[in-house]
Amino acid sequence: MCVALVVGNMIGSGVFMLPASLAPYGWNAVFAWLITIGGAMCLALVFARLAQAFPRAGGPFAYTEEAFGRPAGFLVAWSYWISVWVANAAIAIASVSYASVFVPALAKTPGLAALVTVAVVWAVTAINCVGARAAGWTQLLTTVLKLLPLAAVAGLAGLILLRKGPAAIAPFEPSALSAGGVTAAAALTLWALLGVESATIPAEQVDRPQRTIPRATLLGAAFTGLVYLLVSSGVLLLTPVAVLQTSNAPLADFVAFHGGGDLRLVLAAFASISALGALNGWVLLQGELPAAMARDGVFPAWMAKTSANGTPVRAHLLSSALVTILVLANYAKSLADAFTFMALLSTASSLFAYLFCSLAVLKLGREGRMPLSPGLAIVAGVAAIYSAWTFYGAGWSVTFWGLVLLAAGAPLYVWMRHVGRRSSESVE
Repeated sequence: MCVALVVGNMIGSGVFMLPASLAPYGWNAVFAWLITIGGAMCLALVFARLAQAFPRAGGPFAYTEEAFGRPAGFLVAWSYWISVWVANAAIAIASVSYASVFVPALAKTPGLAALVTVAVVWAVTAINCVGARAAGWTQLLTTVLKLLPLAAVAGLAGLILLRKGPAAIAPFEPSALSAGGVTAAAALTLWALLGVESATIPAEQVDRPQRTIPRATLLGAAFTGLVYLLVSSGVLLLTPVAVLQTSNAPLADFVAFHGGGDLRLVLAAFASISALGALNGWVLLQGELPAAMARDGVFPAWMAKTSANGTPVRAHLLSSALVTILVLANYAKSLADAFTFMALLSTASSLFAYLFCSLAVLKLGREGRMPLSPGLAIVAGVAAIYSAWTFYGAGWSVTFWGLVLLAAGAPLYVWMRHVGRRSSESVE
């Protein structure tokens, strides 16, 4: 289930929607994928080693607090929580976007699409409120289902290459490559690989976390990177840019363009299911993370309250309410445009956690609080540089809104410090 959580959260909407967002970048996007997969594997090793040394619930927050104290821990917890519920908005939009293949009104009527997206969010929230095991089995089933269409797309790409040869591939023009193009594309490709840390969040509900979480993290990241490289690059290089740029269902349109016929409908159905599976895994995190923070006194205590089956229902309800507001606030945009904006915003918010956790390995290792080999030090350093570089690539608009959301947590931090001081004074 841990591997399914990592793979299911990483393979969600990205592989099915990103070809449309990446279409303008051409071969820049292929190089961006290679860099992103390398960066993601460095991050996977960072989280694997941190999970071995500190098998605490809360993942990025727990590791950052260990290294840099409570203020930095709060910053990471707040930004990561934002990235999770913003990601859920993007993933739910992706699911509805592929459903528009069957219900064209969803693509033509933004208000209807927004309402259906909100309904999907709350349906998955209800599943997670039943309990983590129910969410785990749902994740396992949808992860298996989502791999079937990806295998079909990769197989079709291979057949096209065998039948038409190199002539089928978009021509490689070195003059079209640019550092800016690769950087901008890499900010989008990282969205597809967010979730490498997924198994570290619900550590208290994982059997033998010191062994299970690192293995699931590394295996899940490597497998997902390979899938993305084969599928996304194949679609990008074998489909005209004009077909992808305007598509709400790029993989389905790739199949249709190459004569897939009714297979387009089958692929669209599986793509929608895939996004639902990823949404299920991320909704699990959007409840577990703030609940863990509340138990540590970082977030308000009422968010730590659980139901009889141990589910943080209050945290789930608050997070899904924020997702609802975000979706409705962007309902006027097309499905593809809304997805791209939210994907970048979620990525930018996640990068705070990735940067701090990479630096945490170096600090904790230097202090002798966890093993730090020369190889791990190099990997952590590369992961930190990669995180900072991708943050730059997200663009100023997304960075601005990310900083606004980050600043919104300042009053909560001040209030929680005040509550903490009052509690300590009453004990004295």
